[in-house]
Amino acid sequence: MRKGILSLTAAAAALALGLTACGGDSGQTTTSTSSASASAKTGKIGVILPDSKSSARWETADRKYLEEAFKAAGVQYDIQNAQNDKTAFQTIADQMITNGATVLMIVNLDSGTGKTVIDKAKSQGVATIDYDRLTLGGGAAYYVSFDNTKVGTLQGEGLSKCLTDKKASKPIVAYLNGSPTDNNATLFKSGYDGVLKPKFDAGEYVKGPDQAVPDWDNTQAGTIFEQMLTQQPKIAGVLAANDGLGNAAITVLKKNNLNGKVPVTGQDATVQGLQNILSGDQCMTVYKAVKKEADAAAKLAVALAKGEKPTASGSVKDPESGQDVPSELLEPQAIYLDNVKDVVADGYVTKEELCTGDFAAKCTEAGIQ
Repeated sequence: MRKGILSLTAAAAALALGLTACGGDSGQTTTSTSSASASAKTGKIGVILPDSKSSARWETADRKYLEEAFKAAGVQYDIQNAQNDKTAFQTIADQMITNGATVLMIVNLDSGTGKTVIDKAKSQGVATIDYDRLTLGGGAAYYVSFDNTKVGTLQGEGLSKCLTDKKASKPIVAYLNGSPTDNNATLFKSGYDGVLKPKFDAGEYVKGPDQAVPDWDNTQAGTIFEQMLTQQPKIAGVLAANDGLGNAAITVLKKNNLNGKVPVTGQDATVQGLQNILSGDQCMTVYKAVKKEADAAAKLAVALAKGEKPTASGSVKDPESGQDVPSELLEPQAIYLDNVKDVVADGYVTKEELCTGDFAAKCTEAGIQ
């Protein structure tokens, strides 16, 4: 890491340069400075989020919780969103390093781009953290995420439960998988395959269309699922890898008067996903307490910015490099209609956000206070 004491004038100039170079007017950049004394003792933390389209969580949850943690620690930070642009992702990383970042936390768009950024950071003495997604072969110093295979297991178990509740006989199950360039999507699929494949093999379920959705793009997901349903009109269950993909499938099902009849899974416990559960159009989602993930990552980042060498509670083997990456993995939770209230009680979404219009009565029925 770089060391040195900046004068107030130089620090202000660097901050001004960072704001100018990072396009602060876009609303996708957050930069903060702590006191001069704190600046002298700690480095600056740069965070690159992936997009705001694939899931609402990146801007509504991760940004908020990371900001809160960094402010509480009194460290300088710069949080930006690459908006699914690989060139912008690398440009942002270069700017952050140029503007004095000593710690770089990234949610990669793909492992190739992520590795390029991590290699550049390490060559400049900048500590690196993979946040939420492991960069395969990247060699980040730390990895913070959820147990993503467990996420997929919960999804598979959830779809199985919902199909049982529907008393479905040999149901045809379709897969809407996440992006093929996202290692998390691979882990999710490993989890739900572990639950559903034995049922396919035993003839309890019938394996239907199985397709990945590039970049987790919800619009493409809708097109893909419409094609699936045209090819196989008797689809009886949809394993959708997150709430956005699930809603894309639900939109198509609504056009065909099949919503509520065909169970659909999700992930991220977004307001939209929870409302779909309240309305009976989505059978379940997976809640990942993002605040815990953000706090765990921020704790590591702050320690690194202070020149410390923090320890992680576990490790994950990078399947590409074979290296063990020090890691913090958190536990996910399955959410059904009867425990949607848990997500509200935890503060992840508010009653005001969730219980709007026609959902007010459904919230009351679900015991949401």
